[in-house]
Amino acid sequence: MLPPDVASSPLFNADLAPTPPSSRTWTTYNFAALWISMAHCIPTYMMAGGLIAVGMNWWQALLTIALGNLIVLAPILLNAHPGTKYGIPFPVLARASFGTIGANVAAVLRAIVACGWFGIQTYIGGEAVRTFLEALWPAYGELGSGAQVLGLTLPSAITFAIFWALNIWIIYRGMNAVRVFENWAAPIVLVLAAVLLGWVLVRAGGLGPIFEQDSKFASLGEFWKVFVPSLTGMVGFWATLSLNIPDFTRFGKGQREQMLGQTLGLPTTMIAFSAMGVVITSASQVILAGTDVSKLWDPIHLLAQLTSPQSQVIASPGVRIIVAIIALLGVAIATVSVNIAANVVSPANDFANLAPRHISFKTGGLITGILGILMLPWKLLASADSYIFNWLIGYSALLGPIAGIMVVDYWLLRKTELDVPDLYRPAGRYRGVSWLAMAALIVGVAPNVPGFLHSTHAVGSVPAFWDSLYVYAWFTGFLLAGGLYFVGKRLVPDRHGVGSIVASR
Repeated sequence: MLPPDVASSPLFNADLAPTPPSSRTWTTYNFAALWISMAHCIPTYMMAGGLIAVGMNWWQALLTIALGNLIVLAPILLNAHPGTKYGIPFPVLARASFGTIGANVAAVLRAIVACGWFGIQTYIGGEAVRTFLEALWPAYGELGSGAQVLGLTLPSAITFAIFWALNIWIIYRGMNAVRVFENWAAPIVLVLAAVLLGWVLVRAGGLGPIFEQDSKFASLGEFWKVFVPSLTGMVGFWATLSLNIPDFTRFGKGQREQMLGQTLGLPTTMIAFSAMGVVITSASQVILAGTDVSKLWDPIHLLAQLTSPQSQVIASPGVRIIVAIIALLGVAIATVSVNIAANVVSPANDFANLAPRHISFKTGGLITGILGILMLPWKLLASADSYIFNWLIGYSALLGPIAGIMVVDYWLLRKTELDVPDLYRPAGRYRGVSWLAMAALIVGVAPNVPGFLHSTHAVGSVPAFWDSLYVYAWFTGFLLAGGLYFVGKRLVPDRHGVGSIVASR
């Protein structure tokens, strides 16, 4: 029970308040289902394909995915603990290390990344709907006669808008609706993917040619140059959730439930679903001989080819329509489930943290949706290089330092002890801005800026050292920021006053 003065604080609202024990109902299954539904998405399915395209063989690709997800599981579990212990969301937890005002910097950086991901997933879902509509009704693709809206054709803009509205509608139903949706989405997507896997294996009469392909790297040095940025990209894929996982674990029954559920749900699903993508794509090369292999890694394109009226793979028109509808349902559920859980819940809380008395969780979700459109996500997916080097690695350079600061603050300095009421008090021990945390954040980000600018072609060239360092962006940011913050806290004791944080008791 919070003291009476907290409820009237400008840093408090019902959405950011600690979750009461009566509402902490998420079980091991709920957390496992959350990760299963989030990991069963089109980017996960295509992940191994991207690694194989840059030269890896199938087992090197899956090994890279497995290692990356095991690495990122560590900060996820570390930052999940305070959510379950105190029932607080990510932006409130960030107040302990960054200060009640400074936490807005960490929250907004996380929120902006989420807005980009929200737009990407909404675009993918909308393109899935458009692709299947065109397969069943070819005239749909001619709507607007080539007219464009923000760079999208009219058919794509319409399906994007439909998917956008569906996401916002579910989030307006509240967190319980999110939990129920994720519980149902997880098994449905898994079953549909397994059915597709079984069908292509039977139809192809085996696993297909991908499992016989050798790695294109002649030496360990050649492999390492591709492996490191790929591994950083795998960590960056869920670096977002490594920060805002308290937004979900605050509803957990206990630490055992959240830790076991997440451990069972994240790495296993990422490996299994990526492996499904490898097998389905490999077998599809036999079924759809002559089709560009790179396009077969896209499940939307693959399913559209199988259900197209011009395809002879499924002869019966009636069966073709049924398969198309089921496929569309699976893609839609997978995309909506990951989008809501990974890309709306956190920024909704983050934006609410900017002005708790004026921005609710639902309003924050709407802001996320609008920014997701304005970020023109289809441009982020323009190429594989842009997606991995500019997007995944680029934002991991921002989020790695924040994760390092928060882990060090909670585990090494405060020994998991927080004064929860003071997290909501403007004049409490966490007041103002922690300039040490801000300095650590800047130091953690700075070494990766030259490599990022070169990667995005903002500058012509930089010394090779900065390019080499950039591919380790999340790791260097995490270690540099976390290390500086730890040493700074030991050397410079906190003092009372505006703009500083009083040490935890």
